[in-house]
Amino acid sequence: MQTMFTAATAFTPDAADAADRTAAAARAGGAPSGAGGVLVANRGEIAVRVIRTLRRLGVRSIAVFSDADADARHVREADTAVRIGPAPAAQSYLSIERLLDAARRTGARAVHPGYGFLAENAAFARACAEAGLVFIGPTAEAIELMGDKIRAKETVRAAGVPVVPGSSGSGLSDEELAASAREIGMPVLLKPSAGGGGKGMRLVRDEALLAEEIAAARREARGSFGDDTLLVERWIDRPRHIEIQVLADAHGHVVHLGERECSLQRRHQKIIEEAPSPLLDAATRQAMGEAAVQAARSCGYVGAGTVEFIVPGDAPAGGTEGAPRPYYFMEMNTRLQVEHPVTELSVSVAGHGALDLVEWQVRAAAGERLPFAQDDIAFTGHAVEARICAETARVADGRVDFLPSAGTVRALAEPDGEGVRVDSGLTEGTEVGTVYDPMLAKVIAYGPDRATALRRLSGALARTTVLGLDTNVGFLRRLLDHPAVVSGDLDTGLVDRDAATLVPTEVPDEVFAAAALLRQAALQPGSATGTGPAAGGRDLLPGRPGPGSGAHPSGWVDPFSVPTGWRLGGEPAWTVHQLRLPGQSPVTVRVRGLSGAAEVRVERPGPADDAVAPGTDDGTAGAPRSVRARLLGAGEDHVVVEWAGITHRFTVARSPEGTWLGRSGDTWHLLDHDPVEAALRGGGAAGGAGALTAPMPGTVTVVKAAVGDEVTAGQGLLVVEAMKMEHLISAPHDGTVTELDVPPGSTVAMDQVLAVVTPHDEESARRDGEERE
Repeated sequence: MQTMFTAATAFTPDAADAADRTAAAARAGGAPSGAGGVLVANRGEIAVRVIRTLRRLGVRSIAVFSDADADARHVREADTAVRIGPAPAAQSYLSIERLLDAARRTGARAVHPGYGFLAENAAFARACAEAGLVFIGPTAEAIELMGDKIRAKETVRAAGVPVVPGSSGSGLSDEELAASAREIGMPVLLKPSAGGGGKGMRLVRDEALLAEEIAAARREARGSFGDDTLLVERWIDRPRHIEIQVLADAHGHVVHLGERECSLQRRHQKIIEEAPSPLLDAATRQAMGEAAVQAARSCGYVGAGTVEFIVPGDAPAGGTEGAPRPYYFMEMNTRLQVEHPVTELSVSVAGHGALDLVEWQVRAAAGERLPFAQDDIAFTGHAVEARICAETARVADGRVDFLPSAGTVRALAEPDGEGVRVDSGLTEGTEVGTVYDPMLAKVIAYGPDRATALRRLSGALARTTVLGLDTNVGFLRRLLDHPAVVSGDLDTGLVDRDAATLVPTEVPDEVFAAAALLRQAALQPGSATGTGPAAGGRDLLPGRPGPGSGAHPSGWVDPFSVPTGWRLGGEPAWTVHQLRLPGQSPVTVRVRGLSGAAEVRVERPGPADDAVAPGTDDGTAGAPRSVRARLLGAGEDHVVVEWAGITHRFTVARSPEGTWLGRSGDTWHLLDHDPVEAALRGGGAAGGAGALTAPMPGTVTVVKAAVGDEVTAGQGLLVVEAMKMEHLISAPHDGTVTELDVPPGSTVAMDQVLAVVTPHDEESARRDGEERE
């Protein structure tokens, strides 16, 4: 490694070096836009996070971007930005050749890999060194050793660190993996050897499913890491996932910065993390910290890294006084972790205060010594982080599928306030696709104690608004209120067990009422609503007549253009608004009167709701409830509605497809529904119960059936992939595949019909009819 002196000057070349680089670039057909600096080989919130520290240190930042990220926030915030290829990661963020070319063209002296993509790729670290670039991370040898989970377990075991029982040896065939799983005993966990982040991990409880799950795990591992090598480990029921942050310099000095509890996960991916863990006692914290330091030393680690452990949640503390709880090494992540902010906020170092881990990554890469000892480090509060992801939660058969979502950010509000931090890659107008990881941002809260941190985080999430695509913000708020989370009684299966109780089963009536009243206001002539400032003079919903219709320049208003429902000698008629949310049945909302003083009925599919809400003047048995409602105010970004005597404020954003409403972290995408158009579009078999639709936008990767095949209920027919996550589309019942028009590689939209399975009785009836003809 080059000789470095301080982080601020390490990556700024002297005049001679800059001249040499400029001359070399000119000979190669290009010229650097500047000299020196750090190329950030990543995107999104982590790129923005690294750039922020580089700016504070006075180090030039160089962003890279694919065509999909040309207008991304990290591109705008960097000192220099370089296009590296088209949207697919393999041709951009995963292309070592293109990243090195970007570094050469811009005169970069170092590369920060962030996390994900090539952050734990030994070939990339080695290529950087060979190109004369400083890789801000551990050596290629350390990445290679700890990146191979099989060798990593053998190495740390030799160093005296306890490990989870599992398979031994690398490159195991499907049959060998299955044999190891049977030897260990069910349940087992299949894990990719080459990567982390939960991708490719499969929990298998039924031995009969081993072959199918091994094949799926290999596909995901190959797609995420370019390596489908798997290992198998014993699954510990009700485990807690606790990791230790380590920091090491190039002179052999290693310290740990305490632990982080990461047990709140879905699909084996963390969604809420905190520091310190509410479980660990002092003896266990010390033992795990020392084990993590030993693991780092065993591979000659340099920089910031994380050693992950499994702690049996139901195991008692050590049998003797002061003895630690049992714990097992799981893996080491040779990079900065997504959840590093909770350590930065909760840990303090004597004489240095809070640490910026990106800064200390840079300083370690620059050859600086760590100027503090283990005894200087202590927790000084509590911090909790929530990951905001682009995803849709759908409940089916008592379980929740978290499916990737996509769209354009139409409105964005990120929280601030005491003890609140946001790491984000979002701006209004950001296009979120299904090519990359679904994480969009992180909201972190700090407090002097755990209860304060949890309360501040819940409040911060309530003030977080992302309109234009589905996110998990509302789900995270409800998870924070879960009794087990409040008490600290966590385990990695908690979210999967109780997720269905954290997803609302119905859209609140006031949401449909707000959308309908906005549509009603758009129909009203004159100032906007005919009742003053109710709609602020703006049509917030596309495809509806705008205000002013029926108004004469003199101020006269055609009474028949006012949507009061007035009828000669009869009861006023209802104005009907047909609405729906993606993936849900349409809802009819009837409005009688002007938006500023209306009577509203929300009619849902199924049996009528006999309940009569406060403010109702219609108690007819069997009729949907009728509620007094008012549109109190509306603007370009908000709407205020009074529903049954209670005022509700929503954030609002419009899109070509419909209107988004948001409140307290939850969002709803309301679309106009045309029953006639829907009947025509969904005619025939595709409109029946046998139609299988895409639960998310993505790509069809596997097709397991063909038209004419006889299938059984639950049989897998297709696999749709988005954001490196697979979703199996299964037959809803026994029957015959009568439609299937999506070959592998097809890009599909959410709710697009993929296949139709006609039940056997319907198929028999159809054939009988054809024979009679």
